[in-house]
Amino acid sequence: MKQSMTDVAYEVMNDYENGVPFIELWNTVSAKLGLSVSQKEDNIAQFYTDLSMNGRFLNLPQNVWDLRSRHTYSESVLDTDSIAIDEDSDDEDMEFSDLAEDDSEENNDDQDE
Repeated sequence: MKQSMTDVAYEVMNDYENGVPFIELWNTVSAKLGLSVSQKEDNIAQFYTDLSMNGRFLNLPQNVWDLRSRHTYSESVLDTDSIAIDEDSDDEDMEFSDLAEDDSEENNDDQDE
């Protein structure tokens, strides 16, 4: 039975002690599956998506992938409280008021004609 790309990736990652850069993982997986150059080009995006969706894998900084089982929960989850969001509503209000002024000017121009 033919193995999936993610199953091969899981086997490959078991041979590494730490994470592996995506391109190195992809080259190893595609070689083990015997993919041609055109097959590699056609499947690289799907492989990345499959890794992202598969709960066995963890994407680390610098596009390094590892097995999730090797990492604690806190290492594998992003704390969204630390993300700074710029909610400067004054800029948005300014844009909308500018649009409203433009619309009213166009309506006045139409009435003058």
